[in-house]
Amino acid sequence: MAWLLALVIGVVAAYAILAFRYLILGIQYPWLNTFHETDVATFASQQDWWLLLLVPCLGGLFVGWVLHKFLPSGRAEAVADVIEARAIGGAQMSLKTGLWSALVAALSLGFGASAGREGPAVHLGATIASSIGAKFSLPPEKRRVILACGAAAAVSASFNAPIAGVLFAHEVVLGHFAISAFVPTAIAAVGATIITRVHLGDFPAFIIPTYEITSLWEFPAFALLGIVCGLVAIGFQFAVMAADWSARSVTMPLWLRPAVGGLMVGAIAIFVPEVLGVGYEATNRALSHQLALGALFTLLFAKTLATAITLASRFGGGVFSPSLYLGAMAGGAYGLVAGGVFPELASSEGLYAILGMGAMAGAVLGAPISTVLIAFELTGGYEMTIALLLTVSLASVMMQAVHGQSFFHWQLGQRGLFLHAGPHKEVVRRWRVREFMVPLSEEEMTNPPEIDPDLPLLTLDDTLESALRSFDACAYTRISVTSSTDTSKIIGYATQMAALRTYNHALIASHEEEHR
Repeated sequence: MAWLLALVIGVVAAYAILAFRYLILGIQYPWLNTFHETDVATFASQQDWWLLLLVPCLGGLFVGWVLHKFLPSGRAEAVADVIEARAIGGAQMSLKTGLWSALVAALSLGFGASAGREGPAVHLGATIASSIGAKFSLPPEKRRVILACGAAAAVSASFNAPIAGVLFAHEVVLGHFAISAFVPTAIAAVGATIITRVHLGDFPAFIIPTYEITSLWEFPAFALLGIVCGLVAIGFQFAVMAADWSARSVTMPLWLRPAVGGLMVGAIAIFVPEVLGVGYEATNRALSHQLALGALFTLLFAKTLATAITLASRFGGGVFSPSLYLGAMAGGAYGLVAGGVFPELASSEGLYAILGMGAMAGAVLGAPISTVLIAFELTGGYEMTIALLLTVSLASVMMQAVHGQSFFHWQLGQRGLFLHAGPHKEVVRRWRVREFMVPLSEEEMTNPPEIDPDLPLLTLDDTLESALRSFDACAYTRISVTSSTDTSKIIGYATQMAALRTYNHALIASHEEEHR
């Protein structure tokens, strides 16, 4: 059953991602006169300056209206919400929210917001998978696998990269590499890839020349590149955090925030049109060593600023494409400098740009394994395996040393969910008091006990973590439980022994799921 569902999810998600991509292109066509995502900067540079300034602002008004009217959370959902659903939401996601979030992302990117389309695509694929899986009575661990199938299909359809899609679903969404989950995610990824190749053809997302490593003496330079990209990733995340903090400190109607952000992005685009949209054109030019050193640095800083503003302004979009973009710029600039210092040893800056893409994305996404494969499949280059592993691992270590978490887990941390701390944190937040509470007996129901204001209380929807903390804070081994909506009447009891038993059983089940 799971395998058949995975295939259905792969096919349906692929068509949804195709529709999502075409919607973005359809929105950008009226003002850029191009139906391709790889020449946005070229056509944008041919437009009047006032058009570049006002169109993202106009798009922000549309985005703000959709957020205000149709998304109660006031934001478009993305990858972090998929991780949250897998960890504590019972792998259940709203298809309605997924569709509205996809529309917000399409409007954002079509009108020039500086972000990626892969994060919204992952969320859309996951919501489709969750909705299909909800039609069947599946156990929780199977629902989580089904959710990962949607994510794998989305990455595969977005990048024409099935291997990377499978590994991304395991590394980022599931958080483990269990064999029982590998087959369904692989089926979904292959199914999605076949559909997209039928409609779009079989070619990597970025077309580059064939590069070779000139000398083994370059590996110290590759290691230093990993550190440099780690610093760029750290700076990028600090920029996003600072922009988000600044935006939250400003009192402004929700519907107006994207418009103001769009105006700021448009102002940057007047001088640097390469910041608009997903930025594939500039990334391709860096990979093909068509950019000078000054241009690489300019694009690096401009894209960081534009993306930080975009995300802080509540536009829809992800950080996947910006990470690849920034990594290509950082790697290309590093390659030019290295070539100037050691011209007889340094490889082409295009090779350094490829390594920079993988290092930057691996550090930001917290997914070093899958981003190594993504860099392979995106570029079609398989000759720099060892160098890519070195740069990605060092950049990821740098990111963890400073931030201690990926971009997605930083987003979750903003909501009070610190899931990167380990499975024990997921368990105590996933389980609720209602699942181990003992209801009142018939005799107690006829004469319910009175609530003592001096004693602690729990509600049905309190987490296992809250219950364990309540037991630790008092000398009681049994605490009264009330309804979440009516806290004036006791409906049962939670015991410390039952809470600890639930915690232990859930940890064992989590361990078994990860190693089946």
